[in-house]
Amino acid sequence: MIARLTGTPVARTLDGVVLDVAGVGYLLRLTARAQRKAKEGREITFDTYLHVREDVLQLYGFAEPAERGLFEQLLAVSGVGPKVALAILSGSTPDELRRAIAREDTTRFMAIPGIGKKTAQRVVLELKEKLALEVVPDGSPDLVARDALVELGYSLVEAERALADTDPEAPPEERVRQALKAA
Repeated sequence: MIARLTGTPVARTLDGVVLDVAGVGYLLRLTARAQRKAKEGREITFDTYLHVREDVLQLYGFAEPAERGLFEQLLAVSGVGPKVALAILSGSTPDELRRAIAREDTTRFMAIPGIGKKTAQRVVLELKEKLALEVVPDGSPDLVARDALVELGYSLVEAERALADTDPEAPPEERVRQALKAA
């Protein structure tokens, strides 16, 4: 798998760029954030995902590893292919999408072209447990706040959902207070 490419954008397409890497031009389909990073004539690094089908190989480029990780999780959802996953990622940051999934906000996903009610529901249903169980670095404020809510009787999913509606910049104890107040 091609996990990362560093090169110079030499041409733009409707949904990406041609990235010159040591004389070889790679066509990358990019998220909106990655497209904003790509400036012709400047060397740049993209995290990538190689999608293999029997008739085509397609490279997708991302502004950061978190985008690629969420892209791979979206591909695991029934009915979501690479084009739809790219459209989902192009509308919001990975953190915003994780919060929408934790809040079970299917409306946010239905607003994306190519996603109907059933697909939006599947995205939320299939990813909410996976995202709640993701390993967060030890001692991070998110983990401290989530663990505090779990100790108070919340499930992991309920704790994530409650914290999604709090101020992410606040200290853990304040986020727990906000979550309890909103309940």
